[in-house]
Amino acid sequence: MSTYAAPVRDIRFAMHELAGFDELSRLPGFEEAAPDLIDAILEEAGRFTGEVLAPLNATGDRQGAQWIDGEVATPPGFRQAYKAFVEGGWNAIGSPQQFGGQGMPHLVVAAVKEMLHAANMSFALCPLLSAGAIHALLLSGSPQLQRAWLPKMVSGEWTGTMDLTEPQAGSDLALVRTRAEPAPDGSYRIHGQKIFITYGEHDMADNIVHLVLARLPDAPPGVKGISLFVVPKILLHSDGSLGERNDVRCVSIEHKLGIHASPTAALSFGDHGGAIGYLVGEPNRGLEYMFIMMNDARFEVGVQGLAVSERAYQQARAYARERVQGRDAGGGAQPVTIIHHPDVRRMLLLMKSHIEAMRALAYVVAAAQDKALHHPDARERSRNLAFVELMIPVVKGWSTENSIEIASLGLQVHGGMGYIEETGASQHLRDARITTIYEGTTGIQANDLVTRKIARDGGAALKTLIETINGTTAELASRDRKKFTGLRESLAAGVQALATSANFVVANFSKDPHEVMAGAVPLLKLLGIVAGGWQMARAALIAERRLREGTGEAAYYEARIVVARFFAEHVLSLAPGLAHAVVHGGTSVKVLAEDQF
Repeated sequence: MSTYAAPVRDIRFAMHELAGFDELSRLPGFEEAAPDLIDAILEEAGRFTGEVLAPLNATGDRQGAQWIDGEVATPPGFRQAYKAFVEGGWNAIGSPQQFGGQGMPHLVVAAVKEMLHAANMSFALCPLLSAGAIHALLLSGSPQLQRAWLPKMVSGEWTGTMDLTEPQAGSDLALVRTRAEPAPDGSYRIHGQKIFITYGEHDMADNIVHLVLARLPDAPPGVKGISLFVVPKILLHSDGSLGERNDVRCVSIEHKLGIHASPTAALSFGDHGGAIGYLVGEPNRGLEYMFIMMNDARFEVGVQGLAVSERAYQQARAYARERVQGRDAGGGAQPVTIIHHPDVRRMLLLMKSHIEAMRALAYVVAAAQDKALHHPDARERSRNLAFVELMIPVVKGWSTENSIEIASLGLQVHGGMGYIEETGASQHLRDARITTIYEGTTGIQANDLVTRKIARDGGAALKTLIETINGTTAELASRDRKKFTGLRESLAAGVQALATSANFVVANFSKDPHEVMAGAVPLLKLLGIVAGGWQMARAALIAERRLREGTGEAAYYEARIVVARFFAEHVLSLAPGLAHAVVHGGTSVKVLAEDQF
C-alpha cells in the first residue's frame, strides 16, 4: 500500500506558471501573500497531510464512523488529527482576518485543499462543509450571528454543515417540509428531518453549527418559500460559552460504498418541543443563500476529484515500478517491471495527463475567483466572474467523472491485486464514486451549464473563452512545428467542436429543450476536455520557453511537453465525437416509449 507525497512541484507549476499567482499577490487584500510565505505553506501542508492525515486513510476506511445511541465516534486517530489540524491554523487559511482567518487567496486554499483531500478525503469533508457554512454566514448573516458563530467556526473549534436534503426532497428542494415556527424571543422552533448530512454528528469538535433549510408558516409554495436558519447542536449562553444541548438528534448514519470514515447523518429536529434556530438574512431567501454554500462546495468537490485521482495515480505508479511481470514487448529474456509494458504506460499517462489538466483548470478558475472579488478594475471583475460561473460546473462535473475512470485505471494497473482490499487501490475507486453525486450530480451540473451558463446569455461567456483558447492555438502555430503541430491541430479541432456544440445549444434550446438537454453531459465533458487541453497547451508552451531559457529542471519541462502531446492524441482527439453526440444524439434519447426501456 502506497503512502501519499504531496506533488508540491506540480502544484507550484500550476499556481505560478498557469494560474498567475504573482499577479494575485499584487491585488488589494493579498499584500501578505508573498511567494516565500506561500512556498512555506505548501511545504508544511505537504508535510502535515503526508505524515498526519494520509496514514489514517486506510484505517479510517476499514473501521469507519460508528453510531451508538445518537452519538457518533470517528475512527481512531481522527480526533487527534483534527486537533492538530485546528492548532496548525489550516481551517482558518481562507477566512477573513476579521474573524481570525488568514485571508489567503482562493488559489492557495485550493492547493491546500487538494493535499487534504488526497491524503484523506473522509477527513477533509468536515472542513469542506464548514467552509461553505462560513461563507454563507459571511455574505448573508447578520452582525449578531457573525459575532456569535464565526470566530470559532473559522478557527475550527466548531464545525458547520449544510442541511438541505429530506427523505422526499433530494435535488428538488421545492419539496422541503421542515418547518420553522416563530418564538416570542425572536428565535424559531425547527421541526423536521434531514438526511445525507455530512458530519452532521461527530466527536471531533465541541459544537456543530447546522445551516438548515425550512419553511415559515406564511411561506409561499415552492423554492420561493424556503428560509435558512442557524441551528446549533449546542446552544450558547449570553456570554458566548457553550450551554445546553439543542433539540437536534442524530437518528442514524448511513452505510456507504466509500468514504466510510465520514459520518453521513440522518438528523431529527424538534422531537422535544422544537430545535432553537436563528434566521439567516431575510425570510424566504434561504435557497439563494444556500447556493452560496453549494457553489463553494461544488468547486471543492471538483478539487476532490483531482485529489483522489492523484492519490490513485501515485499508488498505481509505485506498483508499476515495483511489480515484475512478463517480458519486454521488444524482446529480452528477463522479466521486467510492468511499467515497461506499453499498455501500462498508456494507462499511467492517461491518469497523469488528466490530473495535470484538471489541476491546471481548477487552479486557473480559483485564481479567477480571486480576481472577480479583488481586482480594482470593475470590467476585470466582471470578466473573471463570468468565467468562474461558466467553469464551476465543469470543474465539478468533469473532474469528478474523470476521478472514477482514473481510480479504475489505477485498480487495473494493479491487475488482480487491485481487486483485493488490502492493497488499498479499491478504496480510491469507492471513495471517488460519490464525487459525481453529492453537491449536484453530473447531470445537474450539465443542466446548469446548458441552461444558466450558455442558453441564458446566448453563449457569450463561452464565446469569450473560445476566443481566448484560439489565441493559444495561434501561439502554438508560431512555435516549434515538430513539437507542437499535433497539439495545435487537436486543440483547433476541439475548439471547433465546442463552437459547433455551443451554436447548436443557442439556436435550438428554446425550440426543443428536451433534445438539447439530452446532450448536456456530453457537452460538459467536451468543454472539460477542450479547456483541459487549453491548459495543457499553455503548460507545453511555458515548458518550451523554460527550456530555451536554460533555467534548469530540463527533464521536468520536457515531460510537460510529452504529457501535453499525449493528452492531445488520446483525449482531445475525442472532442469531435462528443460534439456529434451533442448535435445529433438528442432524437434517439427521446423516441423510446416508457414501456420500451
